[in-house]
Amino acid sequence: MEERNNYNFPELIQACPELAAYVKKNAFGNESIQFADPLAVRALNKAILFKDYGLTFWDIPAMYLCPPIPGRAAYLETLNQAFQIPTNQEKTACLDIGTGANCIYPILGAKQWKWNFVATDIDPLALKSAQHILDNNPGLNDKIELRLQPESNAIFKGVIHDNDQFLFSICNPPFHSSKQEALRGNQRKNRNLSKNNKAKTHLNFGGQSNELWCEGGEEGFISRMIQESIKYKTQVMWFTSLVSKEASVDALVVKIESAGARDLRILPMETGNKVSRILCWTFA
Repeated sequence: MEERNNYNFPELIQACPELAAYVKKNAFGNESIQFADPLAVRALNKAILFKDYGLTFWDIPAMYLCPPIPGRAAYLETLNQAFQIPTNQEKTACLDIGTGANCIYPILGAKQWKWNFVATDIDPLALKSAQHILDNNPGLNDKIELRLQPESNAIFKGVIHDNDQFLFSICNPPFHSSKQEALRGNQRKNRNLSKNNKAKTHLNFGGQSNELWCEGGEEGFISRMIQESIKYKTQVMWFTSLVSKEASVDALVVKIESAGARDLRILPMETGNKVSRILCWTFA
């Protein structure tokens, strides 16, 4: 979540007064928050969801991932522009892999474009939190269904049912390959955000282990997704995933081509000063 997004803090505070406690003048004399503080980011997220998406309740348990909303919205907007996804139709169905306790992607998609979602996670507590959000915002339960992934090493197996048909799947995969790598990444993030060389060593951006790291990191997770997507090629039109590391793209493209995909696209995506890309493939 970047400061250059130019948030309208007076309007956000009006929508969510608790945000006011975290808004201060930065070195340039502009109103901002400390983006290294997870409580501040959580309050900002809540204010954005209240003001821009009409929610009346949103919260997540401590130490669960609190994602930056502009980046998540950019992912969905990029897909919408690329594939001209129909709005508010029964067939408009998205599969969200790893929705987390925050349920951000389904909320944004349901509110902005009236898309229907199936949202999955391996963590029952995360899904309990997501369900609490849905239950406290009228209309979301009609657009979003939550499903528990029963196998920790599976991605599509167990959550795609026999009669399911999805226009696209989305995923923001675990980025790191280990807790140690996540800690090092957090230190770099804190230094960039606060310009403080004594960055904290705990995961102050929040997130459970399954949200932050996995075997092989981002490239390993997407590689497993590609292999498993072959079995569900008639039930998902477009498989997509965010790819943060540009160095991973070439190897993943080779694996998609080897899997027999008929089309492959790499969609550039920018949010603030962060550049990433969305990898998309289809067997149709």
